[in-house]
Amino acid sequence: MKRALIVWGGLELHEPERGAALVGGWLEEAGFAVTLSSDYEVLGGADIASYDLVMPQVTGGELSRDASEAFCAAVEKGVGVAAFHHGLATSFPGNPLLRFLSGATFASHPGGIITYTVDPVQTDDPVMAGIGSFAHTSEQYYLHLDPSVRVLATTTFSGEHAWWKKGVKIPVVFKSRFGDGRLFYSALGHTPDELEDPSIATMLKRGMAWAAR
Repeated sequence: MKRALIVWGGLELHEPERGAALVGGWLEEAGFAVTLSSDYEVLGGADIASYDLVMPQVTGGELSRDASEAFCAAVEKGVGVAAFHHGLATSFPGNPLLRFLSGATFASHPGGIITYTVDPVQTDDPVMAGIGSFAHTSEQYYLHLDPSVRVLATTTFSGEHAWWKKGVKIPVVFKSRFGDGRLFYSALGHTPDELEDPSIATMLKRGMAWAAR
């Protein structure tokens, strides 16, 4: 049986515990043995390399250097990583090792909760199969990206809330690699309720399955 670890915490606005329980339930339905923890240091635990999938769902926070190095080493050797919204993009922002691994760093969400469009760009990728463009009401994340990621979907900033960013396309969903480890990220899912959207849920479920070793 495959094993998954979900580490949650940070800003309560994101309802991290409820979100972790929701995606943990999806993984259990898919046949994973799931461990949920609010202790960030388990990311560097002695058994971290035994997991097939790890999901850091933390807003802010700090992770010790030893734990950071152990986690990154495990991913480099094949442990999969997946996350949504606040996971990875906002996790441990002052940690250069995690910034290198994550592939994306949160910068802003101009206008707060707004309605914007998500546009698939890799429609031949199994994660995106059958998913077309759709409107979504939430935070439109402006991310700083690793140029090596494989972008699956983007969003275009209208300029209404930051005129100087009009027309800028920012990745919303992407895949990446970190050594032998596969990484999937979706910027969608500000609250767990948003994960119930069929398109968002489908992409995340497929992405988690793809990332898992």
